[in-house]
Amino acid sequence: MAVEPSLIPLDNVDPALVETLLDRAFEPERRQRTAYKVRGDADWLPALSFAAVDEEEHLVGTIQCWPVALTDAEGRPHPMIMVGPVAVLPEAQGRGFGKALVSATISALNPKAQLPLVMIGDPEYYDRWGFSALATGEWELPGPFDRHRLLVRHENAAVLPKQGTLGPWTR
Repeated sequence: MAVEPSLIPLDNVDPALVETLLDRAFEPERRQRTAYKVRGDADWLPALSFAAVDEEEHLVGTIQCWPVALTDAEGRPHPMIMVGPVAVLPEAQGRGFGKALVSATISALNPKAQLPLVMIGDPEYYDRWGFSALATGEWELPGPFDRHRLLVRHENAAVLPKQGTLGPWTR
């Protein structure tokens, strides 16, 4: 019988434990990835960020969300939420923790004010939640990335700018 993953708000977890988990899931060089440049120095969004714990209440996964914006050719920022990293310890993968984390974030969105969700990830995994690269083909990032892995989820992707540069959201 499968055990339902237990999720808690990420701000209830010691940040040092989160960093250790991220290092194990993605290697310490993760900080050089383009996603870190997109997020900039922003703080993650507590209402959309969660931790997964196993039966012994050990931290086995996290999801963080960040305020970002797609700046169009006219210089107008279009606010979005960057999802990720979605991290699960290698020994805990395949047990539903990642699916539970992504589902929790999507469920926590305000249905009256849903911003587009953007991420760099595996399209075959994330398409089950409506993420797609169809609208991101002409978007740019502040570093190298695989274009087919730049995904967005939005109720009406036609309203998104066709071109722009994704980066930190600044007001």
